[in-house]
Amino acid sequence: MSARPSLISELKRRNVWRAAMLYAGTVWAFGQGLSQFSPAVGLPDWATRWFLIAAAIGFPFWIAFAWFYEFTPEGLRRESEIAAGDSIAHATGRKLDKWIIGVLLVAVVLLLTNTFVWRKGAGLGDGPGPIVPAKSIAVLPFEDLSPAHDHGYFSAGMAEELLNALARVQDLRVAGRASSFYYGDHNADLRTIGKALDVANVLEGSVRTQGQAVRISVQLIRTRDGFEAWSQSYDGNLDNIFDLQERIARAITEHLKVVLGDVGNTRLVPVATRSADAYADFVTAQELVNRRVGDSLPRAIALLQQATALDPGFARAWSKLAVANAVLPQYVAGDWNASWKTSDDAAHRALALDPGDAEAYAALSYNQFSQRHYTAMVEPMQRALKLAPENSAVNYWAANEFAAMGRTRTAEARIDAALVDDPANPLLLFYKSMLRWREGDQAGALAYVHRAGVADSAFGALMLEFYDAAHGDVQASARDFASSTSEMGTKISRADLQEIYRGTYGDAAQRQAALQIVATHADDNWAPTMLLQLGAPARSFDLYEHGHSGLSDAYLNWLWQPEPWSRQARRDPAFQGFAQRLGMLAYWKQYGWPELCKPAPARGAEAFACS
Repeated sequence: MSARPSLISELKRRNVWRAAMLYAGTVWAFGQGLSQFSPAVGLPDWATRWFLIAAAIGFPFWIAFAWFYEFTPEGLRRESEIAAGDSIAHATGRKLDKWIIGVLLVAVVLLLTNTFVWRKGAGLGDGPGPIVPAKSIAVLPFEDLSPAHDHGYFSAGMAEELLNALARVQDLRVAGRASSFYYGDHNADLRTIGKALDVANVLEGSVRTQGQAVRISVQLIRTRDGFEAWSQSYDGNLDNIFDLQERIARAITEHLKVVLGDVGNTRLVPVATRSADAYADFVTAQELVNRRVGDSLPRAIALLQQATALDPGFARAWSKLAVANAVLPQYVAGDWNASWKTSDDAAHRALALDPGDAEAYAALSYNQFSQRHYTAMVEPMQRALKLAPENSAVNYWAANEFAAMGRTRTAEARIDAALVDDPANPLLLFYKSMLRWREGDQAGALAYVHRAGVADSAFGALMLEFYDAAHGDVQASARDFASSTSEMGTKISRADLQEIYRGTYGDAAQRQAALQIVATHADDNWAPTMLLQLGAPARSFDLYEHGHSGLSDAYLNWLWQPEPWSRQARRDPAFQGFAQRLGMLAYWKQYGWPELCKPAPARGAEAFACS
């Protein structure tokens, strides 16, 4: 009597193991395909999930089928009806092996495609992000369809105005302006925008102006599949532009099924001015202020002066004028004192008209900071943050002040909060990179520089300067330094800037030559900073203290770097008196010490020690 075969050997003989592997491989391949291609063919989100549930339910039936049946040349027959000598299970097994290999190859190809093609450049995150909220949107810059195509700034300004209106809706997540406009300007695909900004929808549009007539066309599009959920054109004129914007904003909230709550009975788009021409000037100027470089700021200021002359009660125009004048001398040669006064006057006019204008408070704070009134800058910035805790510009300026005072971790927390809704904002990314560098995270600093085009900007070159020098490439570092500094208000030639920088890392003769170049440009905004880099802290402190530069951020941030010349400056005996006379010590005592310094009461009531 022959021994009864074991269950394991019988499973193998009947090809049940192979059948199970073929089933699992097929389900995996189909699952990969559904996950990747369902948006393109319009399948709903739940299609993949229910396919996997159905596959799990069907698995035991498939195994039972493999146990009880066998494929034969005569067709499908029950295994019990086939004599042992007639079974072709072994040949069938070899065929199944080929099918298993083929299915697994398909699954692997789909997996690699998903990893290296679909996800290439998908966003700023390093791993899978959270589920994208359905009630979320990014507003892309609107296209200018005017006959002469000369209203590009106005068209982009219309998009920003709608973004600001939607941001007032508590139940709707709105991506920040800088990030939305970055992806719009770079013609990114919708899937990339959705993943990078964590939004389920984008608003695209166009603006056509002819005289006073305006047509705004908008399309609401889903990012996961490119489906146009809604589109509409609105005709009007500059006299009723706020009503047009209000209708568009409310139509969007209705289509996204957003409950307006407390703002339901109030306007999403307040009537900022009754002057159509003043508003047109303001919208164009707003975009120019955002750009900063070149002749953008002088042009913006001229337009804002026109707007406030046409309507002296236009609070937002006064506020934007305050911001433009606050930063003007950093980008265009000018009189710091005149700019501070003009900016302060404009900010106070804005607040007299609208006490809730966060941007005006932020401008007042920045002016105090630039004038080295470090304790006085705190109160207006606290008001700005209370009024607009999620505003990217306000958070950036607050972080700038914290960082300049050496409070690196507090500054980084501000930047991180702002990056949540504005992850491609170049200024925020630059500051994040700088703060990572301070903390010794070179890889992190470099990663942030290479996001959202920051590396191609003057700010990116500034950070690459530090990285190149740390890795021994002084020539590249000198070029980076000259490239960035030349766009930030210095009058020193690029050739001299490179010579100055080489003096930082060169021999004694190169350092002396660099010091002589700086001496001939002692009135330059960047001269004190360059003396820090050249290892002459006492001369640097004296020049900065008795000079009239308002470049507080560029100078003071250099005091907290990890480079040897920065450590030398912090430890120099002259730093003690400098920090006290400038008001930094009073700020630290009242609002918090920098991570790299602490009180040293054993050496005196005003003494401190820095690492």
